[in-house]
Amino acid sequence: MSVVISEHQSKRTFARLKVLLEKKYPHAIGSPEWEGFQYRLEENFPDLLAHLIELYGHHFDFYYHLERLLEIMAEAWLERPPEWKSTDAMREADRAWYQSGHLIGAMAYVDLFADDLKGFQEQIPYLKELGITYLHLMPLYKSPDGDDDGGYAVSSYREIDPALGTMEDLRLLAEELRRQGISLVLDFVFNHTSDEHEWAIEARQGREEFQDFYLMFDSRQETEEYQQNLRAIFPDERPGNFTYINRIKKWVWTTFHNYQWDLNYRNPEVFNAMAGEMLFLANVGVEVLRMDAVPFVWKQKGTGCENLPEAHTLIKAFSAIAKIVTPSTLFKSEAIVAPDEIKEYIGIDQCPISYNPLMMALMWESLATRNARLLRLSMEKRFDIPSNCAWVNYVRSHDDIGWGFDNGDAEALGINSHDHRLFLTNFYVGRHPSSFAEGEPFQEDPNTGDARVCGTSASLCGLGKAISANDETEIDLAIRRILLLHGVSFTIGGIPLIYLGEELGVLNDHSYKEDFEKEGDERWLHRPRFDWEKAERRTEVGTIEHTLHEGFLKLSRLRANNAAIARGETEIIDSGNDSVFAFFRTTEEQSILILANFSDQSQSVPAPRLRQLGLKKVLTDIIAGQTVIAAKVLEMEAYQFMVLLRQGSGE
Repeated sequence: MSVVISEHQSKRTFARLKVLLEKKYPHAIGSPEWEGFQYRLEENFPDLLAHLIELYGHHFDFYYHLERLLEIMAEAWLERPPEWKSTDAMREADRAWYQSGHLIGAMAYVDLFADDLKGFQEQIPYLKELGITYLHLMPLYKSPDGDDDGGYAVSSYREIDPALGTMEDLRLLAEELRRQGISLVLDFVFNHTSDEHEWAIEARQGREEFQDFYLMFDSRQETEEYQQNLRAIFPDERPGNFTYINRIKKWVWTTFHNYQWDLNYRNPEVFNAMAGEMLFLANVGVEVLRMDAVPFVWKQKGTGCENLPEAHTLIKAFSAIAKIVTPSTLFKSEAIVAPDEIKEYIGIDQCPISYNPLMMALMWESLATRNARLLRLSMEKRFDIPSNCAWVNYVRSHDDIGWGFDNGDAEALGINSHDHRLFLTNFYVGRHPSSFAEGEPFQEDPNTGDARVCGTSASLCGLGKAISANDETEIDLAIRRILLLHGVSFTIGGIPLIYLGEELGVLNDHSYKEDFEKEGDERWLHRPRFDWEKAERRTEVGTIEHTLHEGFLKLSRLRANNAAIARGETEIIDSGNDSVFAFFRTTEEQSILILANFSDQSQSVPAPRLRQLGLKKVLTDIIAGQTVIAAKVLEMEAYQFMVLLRQGSGE
């Protein structure tokens, strides 16, 4: 339960801390910038204080840690470069900037896309060509050689992997991206560090103050008391969530891998230290922080240690700090959990933007079943989020695909959820006779058959299989599937996110099996090196690359030229045909109906249904650039994606 702080208590505490800050930083007093910092501090201090008391108020030295936190915040503000303070001012003047519709996202590994940070800067024109205004670079921090979970085992938040460049290179890239109108996104891996982080090294050498930075236990019995309620995240790799460190005779909590040590947020020093790391990254020029593994950050015996109330309080406290020191910083939630729990992390006081894993998984489900019933039902119930927040919609990411739909939704449609998940896995790894896909299972449980799926969008959509068979018809269908999925992602509302290479139809990369550091992790199947020779073919008419790239450019232009698609309200509707997913995007000036046929057969939408929805017989499909007549039915080709304006209506 949230702690309520009286106004008198809050003001008294703030006044005391303000005096301490002014004594410590007398040179800053009187400047307009310092006045702005103090104004935001006073405005957000009641919320910050309440969150911190909820987490740490029982500590006898609570106010010592609070004072230290305020010093960390003040120092970060004083060190913040002028160009980012300018960005802060712009974002404060337009607090809903991320809802403007101009954001189109891309994500990539630096080394796989352009070798290093300097090389990435040289490729900014390619991003501009696609209309990218939001760039997520996968983890690029210093991490262990060998096992590093794709960079998510962080050894230092203030150092870059030497193979990619230096922190100065990152600063320069961030500055150039800012000049080009592109917001930089990095991961804030705040649940754990690598076992090679300086804190972990000190802990392994027996320093108790750093052992308290992690969740360490002397007794195996105590870990087993926790373990009985925990799930294994990577059951293929190892059982349990704890690793024994022989040198210090302790067990350390390792939710993900044995080289990733979970931080102990019950310790206020850990919170302060990570607040400092967060502000450092913001000062480098990171505008959006992807909050990694948010459900796991707080542990409580007797629970599953996921999605606990304190996890939300932690994020709210970090958010309050960012609002005070770096108000242009935006948090993005990465909560791949049950559908109804995802929305709990979305809010202006937590993460204003969030991945939409449910829609991602159910679009793939709709392709496999050729039916959009489950997608429609789930989006009707869960797509709506607070008006000051936005989804990040994606088709593929660096991670695997999990079938995280709601069992109740499935059962309401007469679908056995367990059997359906097995079907989807079998379909996308090519075990089902109707499958067009070439994926691989990830973390498959031989006893239950439960698994997630790996593979690039193009390979899961059947492009690789069609090319191998030299089947032009199947190649065309695969291209249609790719553009259908991304068409929904670009138009349904929120921020579309492309994994770079999807716009060219990049296929699975099986070479990971020959790399000792990657072998055994099937996710590298869909993390191939960007093929710049393939990219050159995007200008050659008649090539697959040209067809796909032009399709993505059309979607980008569609957002730029239509207010309803860019920033309208979304209404999920029943099209009258279970294979056709439908939704309106509406502003006061414009209303657009989007139809997506998830079937490999032609489908029709009844004209009376269109009349019920307020559309007339004559329509304009702005994707195809042609007039459509819907007298008795609206005919749709296999995997057709339509964006319909009512002709002559001004809409």
